[in-house]
Amino acid sequence: MAGTGAGYDLSVTTFSPDGRVFQVEYAGKAVENSGTTLAICCKDGVVFAAEKFLLSKMLVPGTAKRIFPVHRRAGMSIAGMVADARQIVSRARSESTQYMSSYCEEIPPELLAERLGLFMHAYTLYWSVRPFGCSVLLGCVDQDTKKPSLFTIDPNGMVHKYTATAEGKGKQAAKTEIEKVLANNPDLTCEQALVHVAKIIHKVHDEKDKDFELEISWICPASKHEHAQVPAEQRKAAETEAKRILEAEQEDD
Repeated sequence: MAGTGAGYDLSVTTFSPDGRVFQVEYAGKAVENSGTTLAICCKDGVVFAAEKFLLSKMLVPGTAKRIFPVHRRAGMSIAGMVADARQIVSRARSESTQYMSSYCEEIPPELLAERLGLFMHAYTLYWSVRPFGCSVLLGCVDQDTKKPSLFTIDPNGMVHKYTATAEGKGKQAAKTEIEKVLANNPDLTCEQALVHVAKIIHKVHDEKDKDFELEISWICPASKHEHAQVPAEQRKAAETEAKRILEAEQEDD
């Protein structure tokens, strides 16, 4: 790293002369090199989708997940290093359990996101640890109002709230497609969103990369407002329709 970091990238507690922390930037690069994941707040809930690369032809379908439940009405989609992200998932579950034990109600989405942001930020402050090489999309549905909310937590500990967003290798192209979908469908429901998210993931997939398995989950009336994987039949139907639409668009071009 002599020309770039020039020794300033050896510790997370070291600033470069121009005020950068290279270790945190490297963590961001780990996110940018991973499969694309996205989440959309719809009229009636939240939909998650992830591009899960198939590392081996012998890998059992459904393993090596990139979308995890946090509590009944919250889920988390990850981009970056899966091993690191699993620690964030574990921390989120621990925070949820402790809050429920103390206050006998589910932890508010904003509070959970802020606590996870503080946890990730703490790993950018000490020389003996390194930043988490992952970003997470935290989606929740309020138990009483059924209002959906979506947050991103980055390796530097920053927390942002979105209507819809994406992380990973194809995030810029995915965000552009999401904006088009929401502009044309302001009252989009979760069931209607399935085809759109499947189309986006297939469209932003780089043909140079390995084959991938589409992973989709949701929190909506169809899942009784609880986080659950989309049934295989619906996922396959959405994926088939998405491929048909993409092929039709390519023929028109």
